[in-house]
Amino acid sequence: RPVRLRWRRKDGSLLWTEQRLVPVYDDDRRVIAIEGIARDLTDLMEASEAIRALNAQLEQRVAERTAELREAKAFLECLIATSPALLFQVNGEDYTATYVSPNLERLLGYRSEEVVGVPYFFVQVLHPEDRAGILAEINEARLRGNPALAGQETDVVKELRYRHRDGSYRWFSVASRVTHDATGNPTAILGHALDITERKRAEEAMLEARAEAERANLAKSEFLSRMSHELRTPLHSILGFAQLLEMDTLRQEQTESLQQILKAGRHLLDLINEILDISRIETGRVSVSPEPVRVGEIVRESLDLIAPMAAAKHLEVHGQAASASDQYVRADRQRLKQVLLNLLSNAVKYNHPRGMVVVALSESSPDRLRVMVSDTGPGIPADRLERLFKPFERLHTEQAGIEGAGLGLALSRRLIEAMGGQIGVETTVGAGSTFWVDLPLVRSPAEAAGPVAETAGPVADGPPAAARPQRTVLYIEDNPANVRLVERILARRPGVRLLTAMQGRLGLDLIREHHPDLVLLDIHLADLQGDELMRLVREDARTREIPIVVTSAVEDRSLLKRLQAEGARAYMTKPLDAQRLLDLVDEILVLPVVEPGASRR
Repeated sequence: RPVRLRWRRKDGSLLWTEQRLVPVYDDDRRVIAIEGIARDLTDLMEASEAIRALNAQLEQRVAERTAELREAKAFLECLIATSPALLFQVNGEDYTATYVSPNLERLLGYRSEEVVGVPYFFVQVLHPEDRAGILAEINEARLRGNPALAGQETDVVKELRYRHRDGSYRWFSVASRVTHDATGNPTAILGHALDITERKRAEEAMLEARAEAERANLAKSEFLSRMSHELRTPLHSILGFAQLLEMDTLRQEQTESLQQILKAGRHLLDLINEILDISRIETGRVSVSPEPVRVGEIVRESLDLIAPMAAAKHLEVHGQAASASDQYVRADRQRLKQVLLNLLSNAVKYNHPRGMVVVALSESSPDRLRVMVSDTGPGIPADRLERLFKPFERLHTEQAGIEGAGLGLALSRRLIEAMGGQIGVETTVGAGSTFWVDLPLVRSPAEAAGPVAETAGPVADGPPAAARPQRTVLYIEDNPANVRLVERILARRPGVRLLTAMQGRLGLDLIREHHPDLVLLDIHLADLQGDELMRLVREDARTREIPIVVTSAVEDRSLLKRLQAEGARAYMTKPLDAQRLLDLVDEILVLPVVEPGASRR
């Protein structure tokens, strides 16, 4: 039997040997000697020791790695258990779930062991509407394949509804990575699904709230439009008959009373118009028609209109001449004039007696023109500036006797912004305020080519006015008070014969029978809308050239454009301005009388 022994060399190092010893016997079987062989095992034993050390290290590392894997597994299991997302792996051939995270039970009420191995489980629990689309995609892929996807991975994101065990449906955002085989068919689907039911409910609630707000805005607009019509109708009579009285000779006290009636009526009309404009802007229905507008003309017209109001307070009103007055801005002419008149009106109303109002123009930047309206009033405290352009905010309430509802500046701001401009104010308490409007500069419109022939004015064909036949005006209106008012107004034109119709159909018959020289048409009739009546008149060759002036208690710029396109000669908003109506009738009826069947122009 071999024996392994360690020996110490002279130099102190160890020597391993393996010895095989055999005893030597004499004739009496007594051991007289031992003979054997010794083999040096030092290298072998050192190698074995190194292997043992390596094995120990390996075992230690395996133990450490096993502990790390257990820790990582525990961490992943914790993540999966607490994750809001469902993790899954599905076979692409029969859509059998090969793995589903345990939180499936929390999200959909099913245990993962109930689902794993069940073909088409996640297709079966889809909402019928979503399932139809998914099955169509699966069948399409199986029938045709998709060679372009061969051997590739694609990412797919869908929002789908899955049925909970309790029968309710939950929305999930499903993100999948699909692996395709050599023919392009899916072989495996790995992904996650996040419950977005609450988000969907919030979106639906927001959409419903928006729809409700739109319905409320529509109802408000319809209410304001209807109220505008209802308020304008009596105002039409009040202001109309008051204007007729104004044309008569009255005693001074009667004139003063009449002026109070007109002032109050026009103030009420302004309030109605401002409320309607604010409502239209809030609902996105404000209409502006930007075009090149010469600013100097708007300023001059506005100063002329504000002059009587300024004179009553003994104010000086100046427009500073500047080269900028000949420049053009991109704006809606009427809306810009409306804003400028509002700023001028405020500058007059809130100014000190014998103060000053100045309108100036300057270029605020190379591509913008600034219109400034300055006054010498009390100025505006800094703590009130934030509320300055808000609806129904009147900052100078301490100044009694000043009319207004606090809508003018709010409306002005929204109109200017709708035209692509800006409005602001610079003010000093005790020294006055300067309101400014910035608008984009544009080039002036090209003038018509060629010389313009000078004319001496309109020349009426036919016999002198006194010898002309009587002119006929047909008024189609279903409000008796309005009819009486127009009768009284046109009574000041002896050469005009007035026909009236209270229904649209009757008015159409009278047009075809009498061929009036002018038709005054209310656009809102009970039996036939005015625009439809206009269309019928224009379609008839016998009546299509008859001038039609449309009247309405609703100021609708889009309707005005449509009616003008259909051939309306003019559009008058109620309450009617008596003098403007007379001027319009005079303008139209001075045209020559033509023989029946001839063209009217």
